[in-house]
Amino acid sequence: MGKNDIIEKTIAYVKTELAGAEGGHDWWHIYRVWKNAQLIMQYEKADRLVVELAALLHDIADAKFHNGNEEIGPQKASEFMRTNDIDNNTIEHVVNIIRHISFKNDNQRHIFSSKELDIVQDADRLDAIGAIGIARAFNYGGFKNRTIYDPDVKPKLLMSKEEYKKSEAPTINHFYEKLLLLKEKMNTQTGRKLAAKRHQFLENFLQQFFDEWNGEK
Repeated sequence: MGKNDIIEKTIAYVKTELAGAEGGHDWWHIYRVWKNAQLIMQYEKADRLVVELAALLHDIADAKFHNGNEEIGPQKASEFMRTNDIDNNTIEHVVNIIRHISFKNDNQRHIFSSKELDIVQDADRLDAIGAIGIARAFNYGGFKNRTIYDPDVKPKLLMSKEEYKKSEAPTINHFYEKLLLLKEKMNTQTGRKLAAKRHQFLENFLQQFFDEWNGEK
């Protein structure tokens, strides 16, 4: 099976698996991350098949929608790739990317790192900031029935992985606990350039949000 055929088959699989998913983690999130990864690869050298497969499969079973089980995603991705005769080295690399891409696992880069992980992680993080990042944050907050903002609930910046996973804080807090931190966590030069504009959009949004909240504008 050629690389284009593998990618087309993967796209079809992901669309089926994520039908009806929460709007911030659906097929269109995957599509945007895939496109971001392709954009970054125009300027960064890497194994294209590994990057594209990892981008397409990285959220095939997000732990937050599976009772926190972080092994379902890697397992499903591995099973899909094995049934499509993808070589073992590629499978192992893609599965490692899926295991280590998450923001909450950011302290595990000493366990696994690669240029391909850098690219897919940047592509995923780009979709968490800017206009789309804002839309996704509030979509998920609504999905979880979270408060938009509560001045009495302060952001918690140094959460452990378990605290982060269990957090039920207002959506605005998520900007300070994660989204505003992503610009400085980009791995590639291209990712950093793309993140700068989107980060500024977050800053502008928050300024306007608090102006309106306080009845100032």
